[in-house]
Amino acid sequence: MNVLIVYAHPEPSSLNGALKDFSVKRLEAAGHAVRVSDLYAMQWKAVVDPNDSSEHVPGTPFNVSAESARALRNGTQSEDIAAEQEKLKWADAVIFQFPLWWFSMPAIMKGWVDRVYAYGFAYGVGEHSDKRWGDRYGEGSLAGKRAMLIVTTGGWEPHYSARGINGPIDDLLFPIQHGMLFYPGFDVLPPFLVYRTGRMDEAKFSQACDALGRRLDELWSTRPIPYRRQNAGDYDIPECTLKDDVAPGATGFGAHVAR
Repeated sequence: MNVLIVYAHPEPSSLNGALKDFSVKRLEAAGHAVRVSDLYAMQWKAVVDPNDSSEHVPGTPFNVSAESARALRNGTQSEDIAAEQEKLKWADAVIFQFPLWWFSMPAIMKGWVDRVYAYGFAYGVGEHSDKRWGDRYGEGSLAGKRAMLIVTTGGWEPHYSARGINGPIDDLLFPIQHGMLFYPGFDVLPPFLVYRTGRMDEAKFSQACDALGRRLDELWSTRPIPYRRQNAGDYDIPECTLKDDVAPGATGFGAHVAR
């Protein structure tokens, strides 16, 4: 299988760097082809701007959606965007690895999503009618591929529990897992989490690698998070709200997971 690792950490000798190197070796030893987009090493441009398309006319309004759609259609996207889209097409599974900074991914990785997920590539696809509202949330251009987060954080695991001060980790990651991954069609696997990174020693690192190795070995057998598919009958279209008889009384992020 082909595995793409989209990786964001500025220090190669960091814990994240060591875990990334471990993942590459483990996957390759199992016979998988691995490619890494090391965003800091690539000096990835995180900001969407008119330079993302060679067709933009200076001095005219810059409409992000319209211009990204035209550039994708006409093959006039900047080379870095097109290269990352080709990697996504190539991959059977994509791993996004990053430290949790201020309750989200680093800005450079968010910028990767902003630029690579062009209109017509990751969104704005499919029929929009009173029966369907696009190919999204379980459908789309990335359907059939798997995705998983590897996330490190300095906080304690209880801090991210159901009653923890930082909020439940599933809720914090929902905009990424459900919004950035499930939206364009990925089957999203439960995340691999490493807590209390500031207390990492050799023994704990070995334990983390053992656990990560098992997750990587099971990349194609792990059951995805059972997010509800938009066009499978749980939602009223075009309102895209859960039907009254689906998870009655439930609200919030958890209502969109079929328990």
